[in-house]
Amino acid sequence: QVQVVESGGGLVQPGGSLRLSCAASGSIFSINAMGWYRQAPGKQRAVVASITSSGSTNYADSVKGRFTISRDNAKNTVYLQMTSLKPEDTAVYYCNAIVTTTHQLSRTFSYWGQGTQVTVSS
Repeated sequence: QVQVVESGGGLVQPGGSLRLSCAASGSIFSINAMGWYRQAPGKQRAVVASITSSGSTNYADSVKGRFTISRDNAKNTVYLQMTSLKPEDTAVYYCNAIVTTTHQLSRTFSYWGQGTQVTVSS
C-alpha cells in the first residue's frame, strides 16, 4: 500500500504566501510524477502543477508565475510554493502520485491524498 499525505494549508490574506507539502510512503519502487490539484466548491477538480521524476514541470495558466512546484526524490516529497495568493485560489488542494509499487513493477498506480484546505480571504 501507498499513503499520500498533504500538509501546509490554512488561511492567508490576499497577496500572501503558503507552502504545501506532500509525502508519499509505503511500498514504493519509484514515483513517476507528482502533482497538485485543487477543487473549489461547485467546481471540478483541476490540475494546478505537476512535476516528473526528472524535474520537468507544468503549470495551469492561472498560477504561472505565482506558484512553484518542486520535488525531493530522496524523500518522495513534493512541494507547492504559492505566492501572490488570490481569493480565487481558495480550494481544497490534493496531491497525486503516479507510483510503481514494489508488488507490481509492470504498471503504475495513481494515489491521492486526503486534501488540505487553502483559504485566501481578508
